[in-house]
Amino acid sequence: MSQQGYVATPPYSQPQPGIGLSPPHYGHYGDPSHTASPTGMMKPAGPLGATATRGMLPPGPPPPGPHQFGQNGAHATGHPPQRFPGPPPVNNVASSHAPYQPSAQSSYPGPISTSSVTQLGSQLSAMQINSYGSGMAPPSQGPPGPLSATSLQTPPRPPQPSILQPGSQVLPPPPTTLNGPGASPLPLPMYRPDGLSGPPPPNAQYQPPPLPGQTLGAGYPPQQANSGPQMAGAQLSYPGGFPGGPAQMAGPPQPQKKLDPDSIPSPIQVIENDRASRGGQVYATNTRGQIPPLVTTDCMIQDQGNASPRFIRCTTYCFPCTSDMAKQAQIPLAAVIKPFATIPSNESPLYLVNHGESGPVRCNRCKAYMCPFMQFIEGGRRYQCGFCNCVNDVPPFYFQHLDHIGRRLDHYEKPELSLGSYEYVATLDYCRSKPPNPPAFIFMIDVSYSNIKNGLVKLICEELKTMLEKIPKEEQEETSAIRVGFITYNKVLHFFNVKSNLAQPQMMVVTDVGEVFVPLLDGFLVNYQESQSVIHNLLDQIPDMFADSNENETVFAPVIQAGMEALKAADCPGKLFIFHSSLPTAEAPGKLKNRDDKKLVNTDKEKILFQPQTNVYDSLAKDCVAHGCSVTLFLFPSQYVDVASLGLVPQLTGGTLYKYNNFQMHLDRQQFLNDLRNDIEKKIGFDAIMRVRTSTGFRATDFFGGILMNNTTDVEMAAIDCDKAVTVEFKHDDKLSEDSGALIQCAVLYTTISGQRRLRIHNLGLNCSSQLADLYKSCETDALINFFAKSAFKAVLHQPLKVIREILVNQTAHMLACYRKNCASPSAASQLILPDSMKVLPVYMNCLLKNCVLLSRPEISTDERAYQRQLVMTMGVADSQLFFYPQLLPIHTLDVKSTMLPAAVRCSESRLSEEGIFLLANGLHMFLWLGVSSPPELIQGIFNVPSFAHINTDMTLLPEVGNPYSQQLRMIMGIIQQKRPYSMKLTIVKQREQPEMVFRQFLVEDKGLYGGSSYVDFLCCVHKEICQLLN
Repeated sequence: MSQQGYVATPPYSQPQPGIGLSPPHYGHYGDPSHTASPTGMMKPAGPLGATATRGMLPPGPPPPGPHQFGQNGAHATGHPPQRFPGPPPVNNVASSHAPYQPSAQSSYPGPISTSSVTQLGSQLSAMQINSYGSGMAPPSQGPPGPLSATSLQTPPRPPQPSILQPGSQVLPPPPTTLNGPGASPLPLPMYRPDGLSGPPPPNAQYQPPPLPGQTLGAGYPPQQANSGPQMAGAQLSYPGGFPGGPAQMAGPPQPQKKLDPDSIPSPIQVIENDRASRGGQVYATNTRGQIPPLVTTDCMIQDQGNASPRFIRCTTYCFPCTSDMAKQAQIPLAAVIKPFATIPSNESPLYLVNHGESGPVRCNRCKAYMCPFMQFIEGGRRYQCGFCNCVNDVPPFYFQHLDHIGRRLDHYEKPELSLGSYEYVATLDYCRSKPPNPPAFIFMIDVSYSNIKNGLVKLICEELKTMLEKIPKEEQEETSAIRVGFITYNKVLHFFNVKSNLAQPQMMVVTDVGEVFVPLLDGFLVNYQESQSVIHNLLDQIPDMFADSNENETVFAPVIQAGMEALKAADCPGKLFIFHSSLPTAEAPGKLKNRDDKKLVNTDKEKILFQPQTNVYDSLAKDCVAHGCSVTLFLFPSQYVDVASLGLVPQLTGGTLYKYNNFQMHLDRQQFLNDLRNDIEKKIGFDAIMRVRTSTGFRATDFFGGILMNNTTDVEMAAIDCDKAVTVEFKHDDKLSEDSGALIQCAVLYTTISGQRRLRIHNLGLNCSSQLADLYKSCETDALINFFAKSAFKAVLHQPLKVIREILVNQTAHMLACYRKNCASPSAASQLILPDSMKVLPVYMNCLLKNCVLLSRPEISTDERAYQRQLVMTMGVADSQLFFYPQLLPIHTLDVKSTMLPAAVRCSESRLSEEGIFLLANGLHMFLWLGVSSPPELIQGIFNVPSFAHINTDMTLLPEVGNPYSQQLRMIMGIIQQKRPYSMKLTIVKQREQPEMVFRQFLVEDKGLYGGSSYVDFLCCVHKEICQLLN
């Protein structure tokens, strides 16, 4: 977006020293020459969803300039600046009880003077919210509770510059080429991030009580926009102190005001507001471009012509009419598609349409499938395609007369005419050569010394006996059509013949791991029901068979090769379940060495750590996809195993990666078994190809997920299950019209578990507008963050992390500055104005920036970073929302008579209390945090022990205590777990004990343990960037 387009708003229009923006980064990673945000463009996403209010900060000094940040000082004109490499640091003041806190240091490289940090903190801390517009009352619970707005509210003061009286003690910033010698931003009072007692940071004093008549928190009516459509919004400002506060008084410095965290937009409040207004209701999809309830809101969805948001969510439900508008706003236009999403039992399953030999009716030109967007004309003899406008003849078998409004008489009898999502039975034309065979599952167990010794092999074999009963089957069938096979391996491979007529299973060993072949066809893949006794016999024998093995070296690529060759020989798609625990160092293709080099962290070569070591795995993944072979990997590492290499095949084949570090039978058994059972039973389609078609004017350009692409349009997946999402980015190739909107059709061709070839179709219509305000009104922050996370995590393979972090911050500022300039009412430059739908974009964006993948820190394990990167690449919107902003529930406020979850609180240490018990979940981990003064009756009720000191923090499952507290807590944990793809292991954390450090990494509104700013500081940083763009 052209920088010159912005104008500064009086009264504070003097240029700010700053992160120099000449030339600005435009979404494209690392290459400033791409001004027209090309295909890979990284665009900022928004947080919590479509119900936000605009935020604005009261007039006062502009936000801090770059002299605050060591390496970001003012730059000579013309040189591309080293821009903000991630959020600015804050003072890290150890809390009174936390001896293990890391020393105070900047979160990102570059020295920082205390005074400048204090100045940044103080500038921020006077941010005050005048208004959240409608429906943003602060939450009424959660220690320490926010101040609710009282009847003392006064009308907003007209914007006026803060006046510096002679004698005010304010340090001017050092002179720079930008601000000249005299500009003096007022330092605002210091914000203390940890919210706990303890000495205040240098130069900061505690906040005085509010003056009479002054309320913190929500309250004033929103300022209306007068350019373009009116939009409500929250307003945050930097006052020079509050009315009559220190900045306007002569004499000695006054006590500084601490920023009230309740006065900045709260994700919890946005979630609660949406639940209050839309929860428990029926959401009908009959209107084009309507904004669905947030992913965090439970409601019943009724398909009336557009796909359910369970299947498709968009970053905005109103696309800009032109590419110029899109470039100006820099809001990514993307859809997060989860084609096999689970449909709750109270909603109707997808209808199956069968046209027999004729197959689905399709447009002759663009090949779109018959759907509600097709317009029938000429008495029903022809139809006009909604995607390419081509007029087609209706096939004779499909003809039907039209009614008085031009709609077919059988409109409501045909799912493909009246519903957004449905399935077709595919004809032979859609098969590779002949009708496919039902898929197979192959279980491949690493029987090296360590897996035998720790009991893992025995556990897997025991559990498979019961889990094989649960292999998925079609609803109407007695037994599953899926066949099963078994391989064990260390340095060599062992195939087992489990044919039903054998008395004993037979083992065949393949020692040539360089050229793997399948030693038997008949008897390797069998029907479980028929061969049950032989299979059970085998599973009993495997642990004893290898009990005396001392072999510790393993192979890995040949294992996948063997599974794929077996499926290929049987001419069926399928899934490999591999249980593996170490770096494959044995001599074989795909052999890996330990390359975990911490010296690469924070250098331009850091990206190598995320790339596979050898191209063996990449070509193996391509072969697997070509043969419909999906790989799911259960990893049990005790040291570095190179997840970036081992995880590549599971990622590209639509499989799943599970990782259990330092697996201990008594602690991790349940988590692993839950994951295995869930993975075996989940809904899945095999050998899939997805195509996303769009109406004229825009097209799909970029795809992110567990996918392989051999051309620009076909998304190939060896398998796709109910938890996997593909994020698709769209770009204009022409103008869009407000009348016809923007239409999307996602078609997935796949093989069912019974071997039937089917097409699953999802259709969605979006609005188009030539008003930027409409675009901002229709954004969904959760989908934006999903998009930003995936595009950033894809970019880490090729770009320095510093550049990626800069682009994220820059694009966040661009989106918000464009709104400020084009959609908000004029106001002082020092005010931060956030669109209603993006109120919580900054907090979510900061959570993404603090994720270990984007943080260059040697303390974080390379494998863990590669693992999290891979998980996020296939996440749907609900999973990425919880992953980046965890749920924190106060358990001590439980009402044992209610089945409702307690209302969540914000993820900050200031929300915890010594008397409280809190449950935190992010989709991978679950923590139960116990305050030192937790109520004894709760401790007795949950743990069945008399006091805090007696609690055993090693347990990973709560004891079954037959009282209401225990039952209620276990029920809540069950509800949180039930919709999530990964089983969350419970960790019990006591306040002020060493393990609390791990828990605190998830308090994402606070300063990160390994770097990364607090929410408040990040908001300040973004505001500063916006001011520079506007200047």
